[in-house]
Amino acid sequence: MEDAGIGWIAAIIIGGLAGWIASAIMKTGTGIFLNIVLGIVGAAIASFLFGLVGISFGGWLGYLIAGLIGACILIALVRAVRR
Repeated sequence: MEDAGIGWIAAIIIGGLAGWIASAIMKTGTGIFLNIVLGIVGAAIASFLFGLVGISFGGWLGYLIAGLIGACILIALVRAVRR
């Protein structure tokens, strides 16, 4: 989060938005707390994965995109494990 240049409160807001968008895309019925967790953890995972290939996200929009992609990955992984 410090690398993206945003604070904790912004990370919670952006993470919640990213998690909500991801849950709408992936058609899940998660609540607001899980959306925030999905967005924040998803952003960390996506930032790590994209960092391995040399892609970095910066700022609010970058954090939102990373959170969205990472949250979709997390939702897909949870669905695969549950089956």
